[in-house]
Amino acid sequence: MNERVVVENTKVVADERAPRASLLWLVAPFVVLAAALWWLVAADPLAGFNNGAPPVENLTVERTILDQDGLRLLVRGGGSEAMHIAQVQVDAAYWQFEQTPPGPIERAGTAWISVPFPWVLGEAHNVTLVTNTGATFEHEIPVAIATPVATSGALASQALLGAFVGILPVAIGLMFYPALRGAGPWMMSFLLAMTIGLLGFLLIDTIEEALEFAAASAPLFQGSAMVILAAAAAFLILMAISRRERRPSGLALATYIALGIGLHNLGEGLAIGAAFAAGAAGLGTFLVMGFTLHNITEGIAIAAPILKTRPPLSRFAALALLAGGPAVLGIWLGSLAYAPHWSALALAIGAGAILQVIVEVSAALTRANEERLAGLLTTPVLAGAGSGVAFMYLTAMLVKI
Repeated sequence: MNERVVVENTKVVADERAPRASLLWLVAPFVVLAAALWWLVAADPLAGFNNGAPPVENLTVERTILDQDGLRLLVRGGGSEAMHIAQVQVDAAYWQFEQTPPGPIERAGTAWISVPFPWVLGEAHNVTLVTNTGATFEHEIPVAIATPVATSGALASQALLGAFVGILPVAIGLMFYPALRGAGPWMMSFLLAMTIGLLGFLLIDTIEEALEFAAASAPLFQGSAMVILAAAAAFLILMAISRRERRPSGLALATYIALGIGLHNLGEGLAIGAAFAAGAAGLGTFLVMGFTLHNITEGIAIAAPILKTRPPLSRFAALALLAGGPAVLGIWLGSLAYAPHWSALALAIGAGAILQVIVEVSAALTRANEERLAGLLTTPVLAGAGSGVAFMYLTAMLVKI
């Protein structure tokens, strides 16, 4: 009996010591890492490699503001060491400038550069930033226009434009719902496949735009990797959420389609707002009409999964706002607080959401064909997918400038 008690007590002591040992081995690597970093800073072993060459410098202009006081640039440092801006040239002439905050720009740090330059409306200007090591960084202003300010009138005008290119076409597409309710199996397969086709085009277009913005962002953000990782994360998160209720269908599937399209329209709105702020593009009547026509099919795609149900009118309004409303928010953010890495991130998340919707719609189409993959090679499916891609491609020609 006594031996049994001793064994049990020994086991209890061992069980109590185990968490302490685990905690010790968890902390030990961090202690060693901290000691190694302290030694690297204190001993400076890299000093022997210094051959007098200047440090690697990189500077990215993330935002340009033009107003009655001149021009202001938001710059981000990305070099191996802190950077000092010594001179600023505008159109090959040196100008006095003010930096906020003053002093060196640390790696990943930002600063505003203000230059009292009398810019000319509608003309192009070239800005050159010169560091104290003699390195130069060019920034072009393609068309000089006053940067929009957050007034009630400006926000209302931008909201009207966003509603016209985002919410209105989706609502028009949803208006086809009553006419399509009597669709038979052939038409249902066609519409679901058309949804896959237009979403496939949006996926390619979104990734392309995201990579373009990523290339314009500061190198420290690792633009291409950021786009791929953000898209993958969005896809996996949405897949996990959607599979909590097994395989979404009906209104749930329509909501996921609207969400994916909405995230794409957020990125599209960011691009429009940024183009307005930079003076790089002006939307004429024909171009706005092109955006509207380009997005009408999105409403039909949202309506396709709910043709066999009768949602209340409020659900249709919510779906239209979810899919088209982000265009308004995107235009606001793009014109007032634009940065290329944020646009790239938003578009990457949209790409992941669109890919998740493509997977879910494809699964719904497979179920509609009695779980047979061969059913995806039928005439209505191939015709629908081809029609979706073709319509989006042709209407995209109206909005590319």
